[in-house]
Amino acid sequence: MKKEFIVLFFLIHLNLFSQETIEIQGQVQSKGIKIEFAQVQIVELKKIRITDINGGFIFDSIPFGSYTIKVIEPNYEVFEEIIYLTNLTNEPLIFELKSLIQIDEVVVTGTMKTVLRSESPVVVDILTLKFLKKNPTPSIFDALQTVNGVRPQLNCNVCNTGDIHINGLEGPYTMVLIDGMPIVSSLSTVYGLSGIPNSLVDRIEIIKGPASSLYGSEAVGGLINIITKPSYKAPKLTVDVFGTSWGELSTDLGFKFTIGKKATVLNAINYYNFQQIIDKNADHFTDLTLQNRISFFQKWNFERKENRIFTISARYMYEDRWGGDIDWSSKFRGGDSIYGESIYTNRVELLGKYELPTKEKMFVSFSLTNHQQNSVYGQTKFNAKQSIGFIQYTWDKKVNKHDLLIGSALRYTYYDDNTAATIIENEKEIKNNPSEIMLPGIFVQDEINFTEKQKLLLGLRYDYNSFHGSIVTPRLAYKYSFNSKNTFRLNMGSGYRIVNLFTEDHAALTGSRTVEIVSELNPEKSYNLNLNYMKNIYMKKGLILSMDLSCFYTYFNNRILADYLSDPNKIIYNNLNGYAESKGLSLNSDFSFKSGLKILIGATYIENSLTESKVKRNQLLTEKFSGVWTLSYKIKKIFLSIDYTGNLYSPMELPLLSELDPRDQFSPWWSIQNIQVTFDKFKQIEIYGGVKNLLNWTPFKENEFTIARSNDPFDKSVQFDSNGNTLVTSNNPYGLTFDPTYIYAPTQGIRLFLGFRYNLK
Repeated sequence: MKKEFIVLFFLIHLNLFSQETIEIQGQVQSKGIKIEFAQVQIVELKKIRITDINGGFIFDSIPFGSYTIKVIEPNYEVFEEIIYLTNLTNEPLIFELKSLIQIDEVVVTGTMKTVLRSESPVVVDILTLKFLKKNPTPSIFDALQTVNGVRPQLNCNVCNTGDIHINGLEGPYTMVLIDGMPIVSSLSTVYGLSGIPNSLVDRIEIIKGPASSLYGSEAVGGLINIITKPSYKAPKLTVDVFGTSWGELSTDLGFKFTIGKKATVLNAINYYNFQQIIDKNADHFTDLTLQNRISFFQKWNFERKENRIFTISARYMYEDRWGGDIDWSSKFRGGDSIYGESIYTNRVELLGKYELPTKEKMFVSFSLTNHQQNSVYGQTKFNAKQSIGFIQYTWDKKVNKHDLLIGSALRYTYYDDNTAATIIENEKEIKNNPSEIMLPGIFVQDEINFTEKQKLLLGLRYDYNSFHGSIVTPRLAYKYSFNSKNTFRLNMGSGYRIVNLFTEDHAALTGSRTVEIVSELNPEKSYNLNLNYMKNIYMKKGLILSMDLSCFYTYFNNRILADYLSDPNKIIYNNLNGYAESKGLSLNSDFSFKSGLKILIGATYIENSLTESKVKRNQLLTEKFSGVWTLSYKIKKIFLSIDYTGNLYSPMELPLLSELDPRDQFSPWWSIQNIQVTFDKFKQIEIYGGVKNLLNWTPFKENEFTIARSNDPFDKSVQFDSNGNTLVTSNNPYGLTFDPTYIYAPTQGIRLFLGFRYNLK
């Protein structure tokens, strides 16, 4: 009887204990972002709550015990966790979700600070290494062909050099950086994006619009910031080799090692070789420039107390490229018998960042670059040297709701070449006069966090150019998040650019046109407005959609123009006596299906115009519409991934030599499309292959010829009248001179490719 009483007493108290209840509170978030409208379930009790605007939820009267908590939000992976509730449970529950849509990557370019992309008041596009692998290319220049609003533009039919157009603006309007430090300026705009090993790239961040308030000169139309891998993310060894049916070979090698206990060294080598003379359009000129390029990169990361930053990086690139008559060889270099364009490039870069050992977050960053070029364009010799030294100090300080960035910078640029740009000529003598420019500057930025929904960024920079004087560039950015699915951004600012004519416009050195500078060229300045709206949507059948819509407008003063139309024998440069405008719309869409299908689609509509003496005309070599896409599908059962990438461009006006020039004044609609299949059954190994330029599109198909008078590149048979105008003769029925600047699309046709990747983590 005593034992029965004890058992009964225990059961009664156990029942009472089991009836005790508790209120549980919690929050659903993802990388600091509060997730609204998420569904939180207590599976065993079939209770459901929907999170509020702050990601919060409350369950009342929950009995003590063990429960399965499930969190469901369409844009995130399903979260599931077992919890045990007792009378000691009093801390709020925090559930961290993993995003299915890649909107929360870390970015630094917009504000010079490490922030989540979704939290940045500045619109930043991100290209990951995974994205770059969907269409493998031998250079970052080529890799940007599937980025919305960004177009690699070839500027020469012979040597195939080019630049990057952002929203229709030419390459000199875009600043290129590695790890936030400027590496490309003037001379190297044409060559700076070649020879950067893909194996060292962590991501590429792109800003469309002026950013001179932080980065100074040249950040007029946009920024491309190549972020290299930190040592802890880099594999021990990476190998990526592929070749094409045209005879191209691209090799990327990356590896890291440690020295002692406090230094990790990341190394990368990129080698590209193409030595096949191909002339499919039978104009007796090479369709693709022959190239031999090698690049070495090394990055040192040092461990310091309190995880302070100290990195030093160095890169060396050498390139030998030539294009021209298929009978050309180096013995004809600089002669007038067989035409060729031959370029030898040597480039050295040194970059560093050091966090000062202070309580405050203070950094010193620097970059040193030296670019030497030895080129010939037929008989025209162009030898140039450019050296740039850059040092910058920044102080990152938070005061209540204000996140301040205060900094100063000093940039020294030395430039010398063998053209009239660096020569002083008077009655007594002709002497060399290299350009030396000192550019000190100070800047301040204040990011004000009004609420979790609202941010305002204000910035101002003052620079003093030793040649042009004072330049002020302001900036404003505003971000409002309605909730985790809807975000609005407004960006306004100005940018400026100091012009170095001969190093930016490659056409000034090729062909038979002479260069004429009408007056002293003043700095350009731009004013930009950008409105952006981002939305994430959950649709039926497991479809997730992310949309990014932008509306932009840029106004230019003192726009530098290269006039090809007034005189077929000249390129006439002058500041625009009026104004220029760039405006348009851009839409990016990201579809993710539960089946594994992922679709990225982008489209941009732009109008770039020049207005002078109240006469408005369109800018040459600028499309009104462009579209890009990437379709990816993973077939897990057979370890295959399929990637289909492409772009589409509307007609653009092209530079003709005269009214008699038989070449089309406008390009047609054209598209470059690629497909790749990747097999990844084996750990650490990928085998990939496919077809590039599926449609076999080249500009040769639309015209009888693209290079004017390739049969007479030295104009030996061209006759001129007393005013220098070209005469129509029996062997020159269109009255043309040699001109290779009629180029708007890649000249390389369809080709197969096959590659191999190895990753040792």
